[in-house]
Amino acid sequence: MTIRFDNQVAIVTGAGNGLGKSHALELARLGARVVVNDFGGARDGSGGSSEAAEQVVAQIQAAGGEAIANGADVSNPEQVDAMVKQAMETWGRVDVLINNAGILRDKSFAKMTQDDWDKVVAVHLTGSQICSHAVWPIMREQGYGRIVMTTSTSGLYGNFGQANYGAAKMAVAGLMNTLCIEGEKYDIKVNCIAPTAATRMTEDLMPAPVLAMLEPKEITPAVLFLASQQAPTHRIVLAGAGCYAMVRLMESEGVYLDDGERTVDGVAAHFEQIGNMDNAREMLTGGDHVTKILTKAAQAKGIKLG
Repeated sequence: MTIRFDNQVAIVTGAGNGLGKSHALELARLGARVVVNDFGGARDGSGGSSEAAEQVVAQIQAAGGEAIANGADVSNPEQVDAMVKQAMETWGRVDVLINNAGILRDKSFAKMTQDDWDKVVAVHLTGSQICSHAVWPIMREQGYGRIVMTTSTSGLYGNFGQANYGAAKMAVAGLMNTLCIEGEKYDIKVNCIAPTAATRMTEDLMPAPVLAMLEPKEITPAVLFLASQQAPTHRIVLAGAGCYAMVRLMESEGVYLDDGERTVDGVAAHFEQIGNMDNAREMLTGGDHVTKILTKAAQAKGIKLG
């Protein structure tokens, strides 16, 4: 299998440095025409191209690729709409969106201000929603699209001092859970990457020898697979230091409690059984869970379903 992105148009947010830059460069190398978005160096704050984005574009063009720079703030709907319009006016379509832009405002929850919370959620969660919403009608109309969200182990598992970041990153996975369902009939596939990489956001958090193992380029192959024609959908892939893994949301078989056992003491008495994962199953929609519990309850009551 040889994966290419010839004649496809990709938008990569936060692509002036780090992970986004790595994704943009490799997409271009494999034939994509790339919108290189980076807000960090925007000169006027109005969504004009940033110096960092322009440098990545120059690097792509020097290698014979096609790219344009954009400095939109992903949490600003008007600027994002202008970015998508720029892509459409230049190339006429949008095939791939990689929601990569991010910021950190790390503090313990006791010391975290509302502004610390709001800024992180605005970029990571609302920014992913705004960008996805802007390309959604285009992807529906053309009957094809790939969206990669950037989640984090801080959201999936937790991390001290990152209540804001972790909450936003877990919510991004929740956004994926619904978009992949709504996009299915339009061949819009939506996935998440959970990267562990040395970037501007992490350079002060890890010692140099560890950072050396966590180059952004190690993440990009997984991201590009999730953005390719061969992509699955509804998957969370972890990547870092040359290691790749997958997270799946599994649900225990659980128990049915008779009327007399449906008390706090009854739940306590059965709690170990409730959490027994021996026969756990992956749930792909909320409806799967509803079907499971209604089937279990109906069987216990001798009711035939269907």
